[in-house]
Amino acid sequence: MKDTAVLKNFLSDSRKIVITTHANPDADALGSSLGLFHFLKSLGHEVHVIVPNSYPDFLEWMAGNDTVTIYEEDRVKSDELLDAADLLFCLDFSGFNRIKLMKEKAESIQAKIGLIDHHLNPEIKPDFNFWNDTAAATAELVYDLILDFSGADAITVDITESLYAGIMTDTGSFKHSSTSSKIHRTVAELIDLGADVTIVSGLIYDTNSVDRLRFLGHALAEKLRVIENARVAYFVIDEGDFENFRLKQGDTEGLVNYALSIKGIVVAAIIIQKENEIKLSFRSIDDFAVNKFAEEYFGGGGHKNASGGMSELSLSETEEKFKTLIDQNILKTKPE
Repeated sequence: MKDTAVLKNFLSDSRKIVITTHANPDADALGSSLGLFHFLKSLGHEVHVIVPNSYPDFLEWMAGNDTVTIYEEDRVKSDELLDAADLLFCLDFSGFNRIKLMKEKAESIQAKIGLIDHHLNPEIKPDFNFWNDTAAATAELVYDLILDFSGADAITVDITESLYAGIMTDTGSFKHSSTSSKIHRTVAELIDLGADVTIVSGLIYDTNSVDRLRFLGHALAEKLRVIENARVAYFVIDEGDFENFRLKQGDTEGLVNYALSIKGIVVAAIIIQKENEIKLSFRSIDDFAVNKFAEEYFGGGGHKNASGGMSELSLSETEEKFKTLIDQNILKTKPE
């Protein structure tokens, strides 16, 4: 690939590199970042991963986790690393607004920009572009880049397991429509290169706290709303839930999929109130493009069947807005 050759030439000299990803990193964001981190370190570069804020405990097993700098917890160190960087790699996000507090600093530094991402409509204008919206995960693109750059011999076990985690979660354990034959071949290659998929799956999906399991039961029993005639189901989670169940970062991850799993439901949502923010996540099946819905009504975006947005209204007002849109048949009349 053209940009791989250009990047390879740029990295022929020793460079200071920062890798960053979106706020509230998930497994694809962190896995792709740490996979790239290990590869670039092996080439002899000075590499640092900086994330905007903290991430769930169930991702801390990834090799290199102890080297990650959290921007909101150490802005002085982070800003120094960003100012000194020759290259800033932006992974799993397409606009600097997704890195929140880091946005102003990232846009002001003199470093060259590398983009590795699979989201629609990228706003970042990179010097090295590895964007592909047909990819199932950013981890898939990192894998392809490493193969093109140095071949399979450069992919260590630590890299395989970080990238496998990203692919597994962003495909919904290989259930989403983005799960291509290429993805299965990529995963087979990662297994051949040493990824222990049983261990990785267990670390991500089978490490629940008692509080999270109790919250899950509460959410399914008390917080789930089903509007059968509109084929919509959703959750509303408030600050009281976070306090009562001592929820941590990532404890609401995947909850929206329970709503989508209900027979006959084609659109699911979760509305979350936390730290004076109202966040929404949308999931869909079939042809309804929730990214367009999120962009038009909640200032967000994402993938066709998985997207998110924000609301400046109160929690109750946000729910009412969502219900009004349902009543107006928006979810029926605006397919892709």
